[in-house]
Amino acid sequence: MRTSSSPLTRLSWLRLWQIGVLVVFLLVWHLASRNPQLAFFLGEPVKVLGRIWSWFMPFALAPSPLFPEGLAGQADIYVHLGTTLLETVLAFGIGTLLGLSCGLWLALAPLAAAILDPYIKAANAMPRVILAPIFAMWFGLGIWSKVALAVTLVFFIVFFNVYQGVKEVSPVVLANARMLGADQRQLLRTVYLPSATSWVFSSLHTSVGLAFVGAVVGEYLGSARGVGYLILQAEGTFDVNTVFAGIVVLTAFALVLDALVGVMEKRLMKWQPRSGETEKL
Repeated sequence: MRTSSSPLTRLSWLRLWQIGVLVVFLLVWHLASRNPQLAFFLGEPVKVLGRIWSWFMPFALAPSPLFPEGLAGQADIYVHLGTTLLETVLAFGIGTLLGLSCGLWLALAPLAAAILDPYIKAANAMPRVILAPIFAMWFGLGIWSKVALAVTLVFFIVFFNVYQGVKEVSPVVLANARMLGADQRQLLRTVYLPSATSWVFSSLHTSVGLAFVGAVVGEYLGSARGVGYLILQAEGTFDVNTVFAGIVVLTAFALVLDALVGVMEKRLMKWQPRSGETEKL
């Protein structure tokens, strides 16, 4: 008789393995950074952590063994981070709405989709980074040029997933709904949108990271604030520890936004059976 471990036990072991991988990575990084030549290129994890600590902890303003410069080494991380997060959230929201609406429209309008197909493929194939100087000319060096660049990254991910999700609707389901008297609006609400929902959330998890990429790249090319600007200044002085500290901060907040998307997905996708529940049926 085979006994299976409980889901809680499996989750605990999974978390232990994940933490173990992180610990091994940090340990290897720390050992490699003991070589001064490698430390110049790879940074030192202890100093990276110290830099993050000095950014977010008010009582870390005094000189310390890691940063003897004290207050002079501080950066107003809240202003920079707030700017980057604002750009990211705006780009994520605008890009998602545009991708959702355009994806639904073209999926339900085959003639328009056929006409616009080559132009959509050409726009998607274009390296969007080259648009950053154009957006800077149009919208200035404020947040909107960064938002515009990030929107172009988010839009196509959401658009293609929504378009494909609507196209994947079963013709049998559509025929049955029409036989029951459903009009186009009811089909959109009860058939097309539920079918595309899983595709939408799959795209949103990818779009979170791309929204950050667009915001940071825009800050690289022209900005006076933002975490991307902070990293650029550190690169100019060969401060690799601050560069990695900025990367860690951006990654942490990207994971937070991705987790929020996951919470929304669980609440809106309650009707969809989980893999374990499917196996029991």
